[in-house]
Amino acid sequence: MHLSEVILRPVITEQSMLAMDDRKYTFEVDRRANKAQIRQAVEAMFDGVKVDKVNTINVKPKAKRMGRYEGYTRRAKKAIVTLTEGSQAIDLFASEEE
Repeated sequence: MHLSEVILRPVITEQSMLAMDDRKYTFEVDRRANKAQIRQAVEAMFDGVKVDKVNTINVKPKAKRMGRYEGYTRRAKKAIVTLTEGSQAIDLFASEEE
């Protein structure tokens, strides 16, 4: 698996936005990725970032209904990445300065 395939997207929720103040960033990652691959991918994708630790969570699918149709949400894997104190912050919402 290539490092660019490990991180799929950032998770933007109220809880994850509050955790950014503590230098913790939440990403949805490939289900096959391990903690070492996630650490390497974050450090390669964002310049000047050093990862302190990585916590992973396997999200189970939930049963959903839309009228008479039943199904499940897709299963996923989330990673909570904690940065070191001397590391630069990750800018998820890059503002376009002109």
